[in-house]
Amino acid sequence: MKEEILKKQIRNWLLFFIVGIAFSGITAFPIETELAWLNSNKNLFPDSISEWIQKVYSAIHQTNSSFPFIAYGTDWLAFAHIIIAVLFIGPLLDPIKNKWIIEWGMICCLLVIPLAFIAGPVRDIPFFHQLIDCSFGVIGIIPLAIVRNKILLFEKMKTGSIKF
Repeated sequence: MKEEILKKQIRNWLLFFIVGIAFSGITAFPIETELAWLNSNKNLFPDSISEWIQKVYSAIHQTNSSFPFIAYGTDWLAFAHIIIAVLFIGPLLDPIKNKWIIEWGMICCLLVIPLAFIAGPVRDIPFFHQLIDCSFGVIGIIPLAIVRNKILLFEKMKTGSIKF
């Protein structure tokens, strides 16, 4: 019975992560529409963020108007998120066998932070936006760490090294 509860918890946390990463990717497809909405509601944000929204929206709008093929890059970004979400079906089906995918995901979450702080200044990304980018890694690692701990416990239960 304890094994079934543990498997259900692992499944639920993984589903949460899968939906989250897929959703974050899918939102990259309509980026100009989303930015247009943010831009039309920029008065809801502090001035520095409003200015950033305006700048990003203008750049995306102008680029899409003149060079729509550039948006193909964000299409691939969205696709990569969806593919990464699909990868996590492995641990959903067999958590112990596919524990390495959870560990890989945790490493990826950690690597978000140096990428944001290295590439952000190079690309003139404001510091507050670099922090937002870092938050994806910080938020993403939480369910993965929970899942990893539950898999390790499940693994011990299956091998008989721990009994409840």
